[in-house]
Amino acid sequence: MDTADLLDQLRALSTRIQDLADRCQRLADENRSLRQQQEHLVGERSQLLAKNEQARSRVEAMISRLKSLEQHT
Repeated sequence: MDTADLLDQLRALSTRIQDLADRCQRLADENRSLRQQQEHLVGERSQLLAKNEQARSRVEAMISRLKSLEQHT
């Protein structure tokens, strides 16, 4: 193999390595973004579960009051 062929192979290898490094960076960025989205969604889910529990408690309290009123009439 002559020097020109070796240089071409080295350039091609360098290009592939740079492409892989770029892809790794994009995947790391995407992974970070997805983790942030997941964290946000988990927090939102927790808030919705708490609101749902509050609503259930209020409905149960209203039902109890209505039953109590019904018994007293």
